[in-house]
This record gives sequence, structure tokens and C-alpha cells, in this order.
Amino acid sequence: MRTIDWVDGAIELVDQTRLPGDCVFLRIESVAGLIGAIRRLAVRGAPALGVAGAMGVALAARTGEPIDALRAARPTAVNLAWGVDEAARHLPDADAVLARALEIRDDDIAACYRMGALGADLVRELTAGPDRSGASGASGGTGGFRRIRVMTICNTGGLAAVERGTALGVVQTLHERGLLAETLALETRPLLQGARLTAWELGRMGAPHRLVVDGAGPYLLARGAADVVLIGADRIAANGDTANKIGSYSLALGARRAGVPFVVVAPETTIDPAITSGDRIEIEDRGPGEVLSIHGVRLAPEGTGAANPAFDVTPHDLITAVVTDRRVIRVDRGETPYAPGTPERWPAGEAADLTL
Repeated sequence: MRTIDWVDGAIELVDQTRLPGDCVFLRIESVAGLIGAIRRLAVRGAPALGVAGAMGVALAARTGEPIDALRAARPTAVNLAWGVDEAARHLPDADAVLARALEIRDDDIAACYRMGALGADLVRELTAGPDRSGASGASGGTGGFRRIRVMTICNTGGLAAVERGTALGVVQTLHERGLLAETLALETRPLLQGARLTAWELGRMGAPHRLVVDGAGPYLLARGAADVVLIGADRIAANGDTANKIGSYSLALGARRAGVPFVVVAPETTIDPAITSGDRIEIEDRGPGEVLSIHGVRLAPEGTGAANPAFDVTPHDLITAVVTDRRVIRVDRGETPYAPGTPERWPAGEAADLTL
């Protein structure tokens, strides 16, 4: 299943606000409709937003709508603006715009497979040692390697991309290799992307998993409940500071205290060389409504306010590695995602052919 695609002259995408109860596809025929879908999180996740941005420009090339508001619809997510800019280079040639949008879609699918393979290899390296998972037959069929317990936050699977995903794509690869013992998925307040979306995807792939309330994550790390933390990213600064779903910073602090590797998985396009450090990343605040209510039912007393930052920034000194579709950046060894002389975007076709 593709989360987002171009079908018969329009965008079709999964309405993620309806999951896990209903899997419903929306048909988007205007830029205004796409902006609305992005803002209410019917489509979300950095890679998927990059594809949405490019396909939105393809719509604009046909409808004549402006694209500035589309580019700014989610300010923290660099992939959205990148996708818009990449496709807009080909305006006003509608056919060329669409061709570039479809190329970005196909590149995203390939990138997710590459991240899965690179990430699974790295996780196996970082967690080498005696099995502590308690899984029955822990070393059977795994070539003697331990089965790995993963903790993750938000949703970084196929729903956050076109197919497969980033951090959850690594989980899927580990599962396919017989190396996954369990995934602990944080519920991810206030919109419960972990509970609604990640648990749904893990169930569909048949991967063992349990749901965890957000506040329990660091404590469970301290108790030795996970071997690695895997997260996605919405924007990575040149020095490795990483903006991701709110709660990621807390997990990084807990992981550092517990001695658990903390790994960011995101495509090269999520690295923003124009942002030197995380304190320059704009953090979206989504307003009090999502915190004070759930599905229209108010939780807090009238007159209560709320702060609702959608993202936080994890400093690079808490990150073990950043895995992209092109490379593994060992931040814990002093490597950085971007330095003067580094290409801003890696040339197509340069990555190794990586298998599961």
C-alpha cells in the first residue's frame, strides 16, 4: 500500500486521521485541498510531505494556484519545502513538473529500502553481545546474532513515507531478518501517532510489539527494556542537532543515562545545511486544542491553557548515529551531517545496492 500517489491527474493519499478504525483514501485535486490535508495531518511524516509538496506543485501547474502557502504549511518539516522547490524548478512545464514529482516518489521508495538495510546493519553492530530479550529461541535462524529490542516514538513507517518508512523501516528489516525481539512504541501524545499508526503498522507486518505511555520511555530504558532507540527526523541541522516529534529529547536523555544507542533515521533530504544548529530550527506550535481535547471531548477544565510544541530538538551530543539512504554518520565519533565542501544533495545513483 502506498501512503501517497498520483492517480489519474490527482493525488490520492491515506487519511491518517481515520486510522486505525478505517483505512480511507482521499482524492486531492487542488493545492488548497492538499494544504488542508497537510495541516490537519491527514498526510504527515517528513518523506511523505516531500512527495506531497512535489505533487502539489504538479497540481498547481494544472490549476494555476499559488504554491507559497503549500511550502510553508508545516514549517519544521524541511522535506515539504524541499519537495515544493524541486518540482517548482520545472514550472511552467506541467509535464516536467509531474515527471519530477514522480521521480521524487520513486526515489523515496528506494531510499526507504536503503535506510532499512543500512540501519539494520548498524543496529546489529551496536547491539552485538549476549541475548537479553527473553525471546524463545532467541538465536535460532539469526546466524548467532541476538534478537533486538527497539524503542521508538511517533510514526516513522510507511505512513510517514510512500512505502516502508525510516526508523520503522529499520524495524521492518530487522523483523524480516529474524533479528527483532520486540518493539516498544511510545503512544505519542497529544495525537497518539504511536498508538494509532505505529501499532497498526507493526500489527500489519506481524512484528511483536507493545505500546508504552510517553512518560514511561526513559524509565524503561533505565530498567534495560530496550537495546536501541530509533527515531525519525523532520529536520537535521548541519551539526547533527535533530528536530523530531516532541518527546524525542526526553528519550535521548534517558538513552544516554542508560547507555543505550540513540539512532536517527532520515533521508539525506532531511539534512538542512543552511541550518547550522538546532537552536535555529523553527518549531511549530499546534495550539492548545490538541492538548485540551481528544476527538472533540474536552479533558481539561474550562479556562485551562496549554503549550503544544509539535517537535523538540535533540542535541547532536546525545545522538549515536544518523542513518540516511546514502551513509551512516557516526555522530558519537565526531562526524557531522554537513561540512563545507559536502554536496548539499547527493547525486542520484551514487548509493550502493543494498539488500535486506
